Amino acid sequence: MNASKILTAAAFSLLAVAGAQAETYEGVHPLTSGATRAEVASEAVAAARAGNAYSDVAGAGAVAINSTADRAQVYQEAVAKAHDPFASLDRRAFYRDQVPEAYKKPKVSFTRQAGL
Repeated sequence: MNASKILTAAAFSLLAVAGAQAETYEGVHPLTSGATRAEVASEAVAAARAGNAYSDVAGAGAVAINSTADRAQVYQEAVAKAHDPFASLDRRAFYRDQVPEAYKKPKVSFTRQAGL
């Protein structure tokens, strides 16, 4: 029984040694480009100015958006939303997608009051 364990361990160690082969280091690959630094720099500038050629709207250029909303009205809505303490409540975060009543009515006044 002891000999079979030794033979099994030896077989596994031989398999491990045969399977572990290291790669050889081939060094740094030689430079294959014949372009000068100035040529590469000018190509880089041109590529950077060209933008993302793989973008969805790469060929569209600048797109004008015509809005019918009044600037003052949009500003008022943004200010009201920013001052609403419950604007960030998401009903999906609660049980059965229902925001509890405790969250709908503020318990604390958000205005400053003079202390008497």
